[in-house]
Amino acid sequence: MSHIKIYAEQYTITQFRDKLSEAIHDALVSCLNLPEDKRFQRFITLSRENFIYPNDRSSHYTIIEISMFEGRSEVHKKQLIKTIFHNIQQQCGISPQDIEITIFETPRSHWGIRGKVADELQLNYTVHLE
Repeated sequence: MSHIKIYAEQYTITQFRDKLSEAIHDALVSCLNLPEDKRFQRFITLSRENFIYPNDRSSHYTIIEISMFEGRSEVHKKQLIKTIFHNIQQQCGISPQDIEITIFETPRSHWGIRGKVADELQLNYTVHLE
């Protein structure tokens, strides 16, 4: 399970929403073996005056926050980050210099899904990847 928040200026999200969605989801599927049909994304648009970032970033500066169950290896998490950078650059033309990614991991017992605590759910994919 993963939930993704994508923050960027309004026009960046308007221009690239579908491609960003695909780039991120493709990375999650290929690097973490998430099922194709498990897509949970929220695009949060920010006005220029409410999005302050360093001068060495362009107006396409994008922040991606990934909340997911703990259990993936460091190798898999690094691969995920690198693949997201690559996919976004290839599919959107946004430089990795303009992308920041943070992964937040929590135990399954800290998630409530479909009326259950997530550690009581039967999943159709593996969380612990070595």
